[in-house]
Amino acid sequence: MPDTIHIIGAGISGLSAAVRLINANHRVLLHEATQQAGGRCRSYFDAQTNLTIDNGNHLLLSGNRHAVAYARSIGSEAGLVGPKRAQFPFVDLATGQRWLLDLGDSRLPLWVFDESRRVPDTGLLDYLALMPLIWAGQSKLVGDAIPCDGTLYQRLVQPLLLAALNVDPPEGSAGLAGAVVRETLLAGGQACRPLIARDGLSAVLIEPAVKLLQERGAGIRFGHELRQLEMSADRVAVLRFGGDDAIAVGPDDVVILAVPPRPAAALLPGLKTPTKFRAIVNAHFRFDPPRDLPAITGVVGGLVEWLFAFPQRLSVTISNGDRLVEMPREELAAAIWRDVCKAAGLGVVLGDEPPELPPWQIVRERRATFEATPEQNALRPGAVTAWKNLFIAGDWTDTGLPATIEGSVRSGDRVADLVLAMRPKADSKAHSKAKS
Repeated sequence: MPDTIHIIGAGISGLSAAVRLINANHRVLLHEATQQAGGRCRSYFDAQTNLTIDNGNHLLLSGNRHAVAYARSIGSEAGLVGPKRAQFPFVDLATGQRWLLDLGDSRLPLWVFDESRRVPDTGLLDYLALMPLIWAGQSKLVGDAIPCDGTLYQRLVQPLLLAALNVDPPEGSAGLAGAVVRETLLAGGQACRPLIARDGLSAVLIEPAVKLLQERGAGIRFGHELRQLEMSADRVAVLRFGGDDAIAVGPDDVVILAVPPRPAAALLPGLKTPTKFRAIVNAHFRFDPPRDLPAITGVVGGLVEWLFAFPQRLSVTISNGDRLVEMPREELAAAIWRDVCKAAGLGVVLGDEPPELPPWQIVRERRATFEATPEQNALRPGAVTAWKNLFIAGDWTDTGLPATIEGSVRSGDRVADLVLAMRPKADSKAHSKAKS
């Protein structure tokens, strides 16, 4: 049985592994290079809007089994809120048309047979044309698997896959896209109910985990950046954090490397990792949402893709945002606000002028996710390494999913299960020694 598990990185993957292992009565030491947990999934106070905002807007679905189970394990599942039924309001900014995609509450995609619940102006044959995507191979492009045009593509498939893959869908991995469709649209409404952390990502997914770990006796060191892994034969022998700060790794200790791909490659020369990344742009506006505005609205025909309504705040997400990272911030904020006003119906119903640009913040993350193409997907490493006591976690590893919260948690759960699987061997070894 491993004596101490050293987890390097307190992002979602590291935290989920830590929680799983501490609940199995393992001794966990968590080492985080920065001064806060959460990585790219965190909240912070923004002086410009005078609000606590998220580093990025994240949408979970009820079918994200690992993410929901993680929230349940840290006692914060109630913080993931959403409608009781899997319904998604959409608006087309180019035409002004609005519709409600109603996936219902079945375990089967029965909604495709009901014209009133489907995307407007689509028929059953349009949905059947998506079938080749469901079991497409990892080396295939989305654009080679399904037609990337037409009403259904523009109003549902493109927004869904763009958000999941963070690349223009035709160039994305059909294998990853197929996994998303299998676990969402194909699984019926019960798997598709939208969930958001209304009180912030940190309050729901990060702070409760840190609190639980501390209460269970885990050691957590912030500002503790790992500089070098010292190997001996087929094991990690020493963790070096700079200067004389070094920790010897015992014969029954385990190390889980849960850091982004760039530091992982620096610590493990020769490690195969994705090399290309795409940006995501998020915008936050201090503005009280209209009472009848849904918590999340899909937007097509404009710059904005998803509109979130939080208390005192309207927020948007724009995926595949490389084209926007160099755009002047004021110009970008104004352009996004125009789309927000149209999508939310601000100053439109009564023919009034839209409200003036309120206090705002733009968050542009240049390396938000790995580029979810077949080429880059093939570079994702597995959890097991050449060293017996070293495992790798992260949404950029080979999870079978794009870089999502669900993929992050699934990765952390997987490495934790690998560590737990070492337990019978250790127990068996100890039993043999006692018997002899």
